[in-house]
Amino acid sequence: MRRARETAACIASVTGLTAQPDARLRERLNWDGSTPFEAFLALWARTRQDRDFVPGNQESSRQAGARLQAFLAGLRGAPGPVAAVTHGGITTDLLRNLLGDDALPAHLLDAGIPPCAVTAIDGLDVVMIASTAHLSLPPP
Repeated sequence: MRRARETAACIASVTGLTAQPDARLRERLNWDGSTPFEAFLALWARTRQDRDFVPGNQESSRQAGARLQAFLAGLRGAPGPVAAVTHGGITTDLLRNLLGDDALPAHLLDAGIPPCAVTAIDGLDVVMIASTAHLSLPPP
């Protein structure tokens, strides 16, 4: 979550937008070090394969995607541009809900969304998925 806050602050400093933390943008599972990392990865894989599996007091992949979808739906009619900075897992969950697995690039389901990738959504229409083109641009 720290990385998302830092990224949002960087975007805000360049665009003039205001960074506002929102719990609805959180990842559905986070490794906190209380279990072996391999066990966390196995749990993540299970939730990715069975989108309705709810681990402990967490959310399923489908539920997390719906949470992010509800956040975005609530932005309709908001003035000006909005940048929602979140994690790759929940972004993938949202895309799976909106488009279905067959419409997504296969590597996203296996490897996930790359760090710093941009997915653009207009309303609830997906415009761009996991673009990293901005990473190769020269600094302003």
